[in-house]
Amino acid sequence: MRPSSDSAIKASARASQYRLLGLAALVLLSLIALLENLSGNGQSKSSLLLIGVLLGITLFHGSVSFTAAYRNLIVYRDSRGIQVQLLMIALASVLFAPALSQGQLFGQSVYGALAPVGIQVAVGAFIFGIGMQLAGGCGSGTLYTAGSGNLKMVLVMVMSCAGSFWATLDMQWWLQLPSTAAVSLGSKLGWIWATVLQLSVLASIAWGLRVYSRRFKQTPSTNRVKPSSIVRRLLSGPWPLLAAGVVLAILNFATLAEAGHPWTITWAFSLWGAKAATLTGWAPEAGSFWTAPFQSRALESSILADTTSLMNIGLLLGAFIAASAAGRAGTKPPSTIKPYLAAIIGGLMLGYGARIAFGCNIGALFSGIASTSLHGWLWILAALPGNWVGVKLRPGFGLRN
Repeated sequence: MRPSSDSAIKASARASQYRLLGLAALVLLSLIALLENLSGNGQSKSSLLLIGVLLGITLFHGSVSFTAAYRNLIVYRDSRGIQVQLLMIALASVLFAPALSQGQLFGQSVYGALAPVGIQVAVGAFIFGIGMQLAGGCGSGTLYTAGSGNLKMVLVMVMSCAGSFWATLDMQWWLQLPSTAAVSLGSKLGWIWATVLQLSVLASIAWGLRVYSRRFKQTPSTNRVKPSSIVRRLLSGPWPLLAAGVVLAILNFATLAEAGHPWTITWAFSLWGAKAATLTGWAPEAGSFWTAPFQSRALESSILADTTSLMNIGLLLGAFIAASAAGRAGTKPPSTIKPYLAAIIGGLMLGYGARIAFGCNIGALFSGIASTSLHGWLWILAALPGNWVGVKLRPGFGLRN
């Protein structure tokens, strides 16, 4: 009787998997239809939604985790995850440079992820680094793990929205701290020299990390590729981390081409938090962050009109599709209260830190450095010490390193 019982369990699991995939397909098609109806000026945003879906699928199947990569370097001297991040940034830098130097791509105006360089960036990145380790995810990691059905990470995402909105209320104070205007190395040095310089620095860091981690303690691979057909691996995963990193760089370039700016994430958290606050009766004060033209229009418009929000929705949906295809949708929630406390505190720090630092590991680090923005380099220099502090705090919340 045991074999038949096992077969019934597997058949039931497959049926559940197919139902989840059917639901995801229905939601995706409905969103595309809605976006087509809303495209009054003839410019549909469906392509941005689909790029977001592909980002979610890639992040999930590749188990791409900035947070785990930094923790593995700190605890085990394992630099493999960071080596892939360096490759992502290098490839994106090469792809971005010709378009940003001309200011247009395929006939559309484009601009890089640039931001001021100052104290608030360093403080925000440091806070974000601590939040990464407590929350167990970064900007992209929070989205794709929440989309795959991880309820703790849904809490992190909610708290990130709250923290990001909180930071917007303090933004005028942070903007008064010493800083310089945004610095684009491409504009200062010329795009060829800036790209060569960045590639040289990235290669030097990769070599230094290779030497540093030559005798690292082996850590378990989170996306060990099992023998299977190429088609099945593409649909159900896992993907090699290196391949996922290359795909993310290409998708960031696709975002630049379609949206006119590189991939960003945490602006949407600020917007979602503000929209939730309006439901409780909150209204922006004159001269505040939310009365500026761009922010005011975003607050008054649908979130589907906001590029970052739309791509985040696509990313959540893509992660759900990937998790359902792999039969790994949903996770067992923690059984103690401490991880939830870490999720709340970490989520608030993620949102607050990203807002005052003008971005997270995607908008500031990945897209910022690929745009030759000096604030991206400052961001990572401050975020790494924050990660070290976060790693040291994790055991106090019942989190294993």
